[in-house]
Amino acid sequence: MRVYHSSEFDDLKGLYSPVKVLLAVNNIGKGERLRLLEKVSHWPVEILSVPSVEDIAMGKAESTEIKDLDVADLLGREAVEPDMALMARNIEGENVMVTGAGGSIGSELCRQILRLKPRSLVIFELNEYNLYKIDQELNSIKQRLNLDVTIVSVLGSVQRQNRLEKTMLANEVNTVFHAAAYKHVPLVESNIVEGVRNNVFGTLYCAQAAINCNVEHFTLISTDKAVRPTNIMGATKRMAELVLQALADKQNTTIFTMVRFGNVLGSSGSVVPLFKKQIREGGPVTVTHPDIIRYFMLIPEAAQLVIQAGAMGNNGQVFCAGYGGTGQNIRSSATDDSPNGNERTY
Repeated sequence: MRVYHSSEFDDLKGLYSPVKVLLAVNNIGKGERLRLLEKVSHWPVEILSVPSVEDIAMGKAESTEIKDLDVADLLGREAVEPDMALMARNIEGENVMVTGAGGSIGSELCRQILRLKPRSLVIFELNEYNLYKIDQELNSIKQRLNLDVTIVSVLGSVQRQNRLEKTMLANEVNTVFHAAAYKHVPLVESNIVEGVRNNVFGTLYCAQAAINCNVEHFTLISTDKAVRPTNIMGATKRMAELVLQALADKQNTTIFTMVRFGNVLGSSGSVVPLFKKQIREGGPVTVTHPDIIRYFMLIPEAAQLVIQAGAMGNNGQVFCAGYGGTGQNIRSSATDDSPNGNERTY
């Protein structure tokens, strides 16, 4: 079969009626790959990826492996590298606990934390199967990288303060990342009581347990929907933030920080799988408004921002994590819903 150069794309469109484009170029930079994708993005075709010749020759892949584009290809920019000194500050050699460890953000936090070589990693999760999956994965990573880290898997609910305290005391936890929450807007809207119990009171109980157990750093994973909230989920997250800020004012045992972020590519409930499903079914693609602009980050980036914010924050601070269209970190002073000036955008 004849292979055409990419410069001939537009001429080919008149000769054929293509339904798929196979992207077989993998040994190029991210920017060049994105420009190539943009060339064909206006065609009504499906873009798939095939392995590079090098990967096939080395036995890393089969020539028949045709798959969807990686979610990172949809980002539109280079991934932003973290500050490794910040990443390790509250983790290396410490006892770290992650609540909601089986979720999309919680599990990525666990992966990142494990590689930063804590003394122990406590994974706290309500869903038994999710706990089993992340436990198996983390132990596999630990074995592969030959890490000297104790992994403790704990099944429990953040709505039970006694369970939280016993877990923190038994493992002498220094740092907590609180990712456990109900986050799907329509579901929380129709299950208000459970949303409040888990997101507000679960955060309160977890924070009180941290204070009682002399935890040094506590970071809440929040959402941009907490800014002047217009739905129940956003309101529960804003209440959770206010709970932590109130506790931050009353004691000096635990440093509380909060990190808000918005659209995370590939997280559970992300719009990307929904859009792909709608396109496969012939549309329409449902968007809030035709002029809306969404700024996305990857799950690893989101986890890195959480870890870095937890290391650099003062007690009661809120960090708004996001990237603009240029791929640069957004930095600003206190946001307009912060009368005390205790919010920072990172």
